[in-house]
Amino acid sequence: MQVLKEDIRGRILTIARQQFEKKGYSKTSMREIAELAGVGVGNIYNYFTSKDELFHEVVRPVLCALEAMLQEHHGIRGEDIMMMRSEKYLKSCIDEYVSLIDKHRSLMEILLFRAQGSSLERFRENYTDRSTELVKAWFASMQRKHPEINTAVSDFIIHLHTVWMFTMFEELLMHSVPRQEMEAILHDYILFEIQGWRAIIKI
Repeated sequence: MQVLKEDIRGRILTIARQQFEKKGYSKTSMREIAELAGVGVGNIYNYFTSKDELFHEVVRPVLCALEAMLQEHHGIRGEDIMMMRSEKYLKSCIDEYVSLIDKHRSLMEILLFRAQGSSLERFRENYTDRSTELVKAWFASMQRKHPEINTAVSDFIIHLHTVWMFTMFEELLMHSVPRQEMEAILHDYILFEIQGWRAIIKI
């Protein structure tokens, strides 16, 4: 059995990323990726069983980053809701969003704008649905911890919270907002968001 070489796998991933970024998932073929990577069409399937699996592997870093962000705020590592009152919380949210775009700008563009035809084409909607359920569970746990707060928030408002986040990401990406300007925009956006939640939750 032929040993699968990491350098070949890495070359396939590099070419696939370039093609997905340039043409999108649906208009990129495994044949052209194989040809550009200098790999036989049949041989590419020794590394990735399908184009969809290859696409997942290309965008895996940004998928992991978005999942970590979700869990950090509202999942298994969810912070205490009273942190919203601190300047540290505001700064950490800004740093987190800036870092996400800095590190994964091109992968975010591929995932959010060029995934049509892949199993990730509804990633934004699926992430939003999961986020809504996690936030609801987080609110319930925070209400038990802090009985004085108001967590009677409709599912749709929680849903909109994540929709707005993705809209913000998409607008920043589409307009190629430079880092310094992006930090100022994120500061105002997140401050607006936090103050809104604090008014609703009454903290």
